[in-house]
Amino acid sequence: MTDEILILEEGAAYLKLVKKTADRLVTEGKLPGFTVGGSWRFKQTDIEQ
Repeated sequence: MTDEILILEEGAAYLKLVKKTADRLVTEGKLPGFTVGGSWRFKQTDIEQ
């Protein structure tokens, strides 16, 4: 496994979600993510779990 960092669009595609749905889930705290400069980022290992 790698510690690859994904942007919102990549994380949504990885989970086969629409970008808007992924944004809502991370905002609600149901999807682990963090912000960098106001943009959501995800660790691939975190969203695999």
